[in-house]
Amino acid sequence: MTNLRRLRSRRLAGVVAVATAFVLVGSLNSAAPAAPRKAAAIDLDHGNALIEVVYPKFQRVSREQSSGRSVSLTVDHAILIEMPWFDAIAPYHPTAKGIFSDLGRRPKEERTVRNKNIAVIYSAFTSLNEVLPQYKSRWLEMMESAGLDPNDTKEDPTTPSGIGILAAKSAMAARVGDGSNRDGDEGGRKYNRQPYADYTGYKPVNTVDELRNPSRWQPNATSTNNVLRSQQFATPQYGRVRPFSYDSPTRFKVSPPTKSNHHNRKAYKSQADEVLKASANLNDRQKMSAELFNDKVITFGAVAGTPVVTGGKYDTEKMVQYITTSDVAFVDATIATWHFKRKYDSVRPFSAIRHVYGKKKVTAWGGVGKGTVSDITGNEWRSYLSTNSADSPEYPSVTSALCLAFAQQVRKFTGTDKIDIAVPTAKGSSLVEPGVTPAADTTLRWSNWTDFANDCGESRVWAGENFPSAIEASRQYAPEIGDLSYDFVQHKLNGS
Repeated sequence: MTNLRRLRSRRLAGVVAVATAFVLVGSLNSAAPAAPRKAAAIDLDHGNALIEVVYPKFQRVSREQSSGRSVSLTVDHAILIEMPWFDAIAPYHPTAKGIFSDLGRRPKEERTVRNKNIAVIYSAFTSLNEVLPQYKSRWLEMMESAGLDPNDTKEDPTTPSGIGILAAKSAMAARVGDGSNRDGDEGGRKYNRQPYADYTGYKPVNTVDELRNPSRWQPNATSTNNVLRSQQFATPQYGRVRPFSYDSPTRFKVSPPTKSNHHNRKAYKSQADEVLKASANLNDRQKMSAELFNDKVITFGAVAGTPVVTGGKYDTEKMVQYITTSDVAFVDATIATWHFKRKYDSVRPFSAIRHVYGKKKVTAWGGVGKGTVSDITGNEWRSYLSTNSADSPEYPSVTSALCLAFAQQVRKFTGTDKIDIAVPTAKGSSLVEPGVTPAADTTLRWSNWTDFANDCGESRVWAGENFPSAIEASRQYAPEIGDLSYDFVQHKLNGS
């Protein structure tokens, strides 16, 4: 079976699967609307296809898909959906070479805004129908809004539509067998495949009910519709995924989480106390920041991404370059982080606090609408984000790593650390404490990427999801990945 046919054979499997369920050409031919098309919502000769056509549909779906999902699965979308856009415009660039393909070089007279817009839209349409076929009506609406024909499925390297289609399919083919188990066929599995299932044999030392080793990760108990379920380490194999900007995560040196060693009793208790102190001192700004940074689509899309794009007045080509650089940083930072999470398999604060304090009373946030209380026991304590608790070992912090890598690459891309980010938060708009937090209308503000990334990391301590040492650990490799990601894309633009 060819790589592409293998990709087409995948099926959606629960909330963790990103898979195809039908042959693209046949499904599009049968689903194409017969009615006359409406006037296009974009001027293809002067507009920005991503801002005006693709993202109005894709961002909404992306949020739906990312809700409650592991970071590793969220960033994996970028590989097959967003990154092929670089290959779609490479033939219209004087020197660029694709990341997944080499589709040649189009004559100078064809390097128009219109052709680049069309190529990117067809690339997005192809990928979205393969990766998220359950939303095909939205993707058809996307094409209709651009005045483009969804039935044009010809893989022609001389036309913008054909180049876009080829770019998307080349990415899919290139990433088969990349270590993610995206197809669910690792280990030679032929039947009842489970996309993204672990094939490395990871087993947690601890169970939801028993903390056998207080230094190691313990699955949390999560509740859906009042039904308790045991967490699983999401994609423990993701550290083995093939990165883009470096050869292997083993190139990075991350010091072990010595404070999480329960035999080091003083340090173990000290870091548990640091989280409790942060919990006790939670204010509305910290709560709303923690909720914001927990939503990676909003954080790096509307909040952090939009000011860069609109501030720089980027056209489609420049925006693709920026998005690709960001995506390489996200993917490669996640791969490195998952490598070290698997290596150290370190305990989360909720387990450590229960272990240290048990039935003893502590001072901390008392739960939704309770504020700070002094009579909660260690066993009763919950993190502020406990309803959406992270599904992986604690060390290092992936949220901090993503923000640090992102901030570093965007500094290099834009040439400045300055940014003007303002996020209005209405009274009572909290997802954790609806109607309670914040107590009044407020605005979260950042004037530079350094503070943005620092608060992003600290928010995981405020939220009770990470120890401070996990934030510091991410600084040992994530900024370097930001540099490597920028350099990787620049090399591709230069034809290497």
